[in-house]
This record gives sequence, C-alpha cells and structure tokens, in this order.
Amino acid sequence: MSKKFRVLSILFFLVAAMTGPLLAQETATPAEERASLYVVSLIVGGAIITLSVAAGAFCQAKAISSALDGISRNPNGAPHIRFLLIFGLVLIETLVIYALLITIIILMVQWGKYA
Repeated sequence: MSKKFRVLSILFFLVAAMTGPLLAQETATPAEERASLYVVSLIVGGAIITLSVAAGAFCQAKAISSALDGISRNPNGAPHIRFLLIFGLVLIETLVIYALLITIIILMVQWGKYA
C-alpha cells in the first residue's frame, strides 16, 4: 500500500468517524438553525481570511526570493525585475484585501439577519 493511499484512507476514516455524531442529532428549531448558520458563517469567514493571508504571505516570500535571485544573477535587469516584483506584490496584497472584504461581507450579512 502506498503512503499516499494510507494517508487518504486514514483521513477518510477520521472524517467518517467525526461526522457520525452529527448525523445522530435531532432536528433543531428554526431559531437554533439560524444560530448555527451564524456560527458556520463565522467559521467560514475565519477560514477564508486565514487561508488567504497564509497563501499571500507564502507567495510574497517566494516572489521576493525569486526577485532577489534574479537580481543577483543579472544586476543590469534590476530595474525591470524590481518593477515586476512590486507589481506582483501589489496584486498579491490586493487578493488578500479582497478576501478580507468578502469575509466582512459574510459576517455583516449574517450579523444583520440575526442581531
């Protein structure tokens, strides 16, 4: 058995074992369903911003590392590399800001419904 298959089978088993109690729960009242939807929206909002910030930080570090490597190999191309580096960093940071705005919209829409 390959290592990837073993990891995937263990992950599948753990997910199946963790979702069992959720399927055994009784149905909730409409007020409880709204409250649980609000909690889920908080979790989703937190996950969106966490993943986007982590990915943005990784991409920025990789971009800076590659740009410095390119400048050290070709010092004459430094102005062009620097311009493209700054442009790329702006785009990456814009993506993180968009994720923050989406998270705020998700939280405010849910908060406005149930507050």
